Amino acid sequence: MQDNEIEENLSKHDPLILGNLKLNSRMIVGTGKYATLDLMKKCHEASRTQMVTVALRRVPLNNIDNAEGGKIQSILHYIDTEKITLLPNTAGAFSAEEAVRLAKMAMAMGMKFLKIEVMGDTKTLLPDPVETLRTVELLRNKYTKDDLFLMVYTSDDPIIALKLLKAGADCVMPAGSPIGSGRGIQNKSNIKMIIDLIKGEVPVIIDAGIGSPADAALAMEMGADAILLNTAIAKAQNPVTMAGAIRYATIAGRLSYMSGRIPKKLYASASSPILDF
Repeated sequence: MQDNEIEENLSKHDPLILGNLKLNSRMIVGTGKYATLDLMKKCHEASRTQMVTVALRRVPLNNIDNAEGGKIQSILHYIDTEKITLLPNTAGAFSAEEAVRLAKMAMAMGMKFLKIEVMGDTKTLLPDPVETLRTVELLRNKYTKDDLFLMVYTSDDPIIALKLLKAGADCVMPAGSPIGSGRGIQNKSNIKMIIDLIKGEVPVIIDAGIGSPADAALAMEMGADAILLNTAIAKAQNPVTMAGAIRYATIAGRLSYMSGRIPKKLYASASSPILDF
């Protein structure tokens, strides 16, 4: 079977379901840190992503006037919104109140999908679990799941993940390791617990820390529904090639998970029975 046939078969029989959205790709890509917006566009094409995340606080989503009275093109001119769904995020928020204000901004622009990010500090960029939970509670008390699909960036704590699920998160996104660290999945046991506890209730997407195709394949082999990454592509020596490599790794990891790996054993197990000799 050719690789394009494999992808077509997966998209037909194994799509990623996010609310009323069906995605063929299980790779969500960011929009930051690229040398140029044109390079970002080429990486999106190479990854074949169907969802990209953009920071509401830092990125002008519409044309803006410059000092000379002309127009500055926004990032949207480099994203094919006919093929790619925008996932605005609340990056830069350090409290539930800030995140809710940014969420209202997204809704005012007619966006239904929202990634909740509430950071604890500027050095670790780890999520603040208390403020993140408060954000979900505040938004869910005001907006239904039909109004706003909440995809929540969180720590690798299984208990917090369960609390977010109970509070009304539509998708739980535990960090594999700190944002931009490229360290991969550092706490495999906790991530596996989150997947086991929540999978089937809402999607689990590994967000942050993916540094290579091997990390992407591992996340998918563990049973994650998708991955979200940015720095691994944007800061690679050849970002376009890396985008393609991680795309294939994501597919391979998903196929491996679906196929079911053999159990690990302490001792050997002969491929050919001894009696055959």
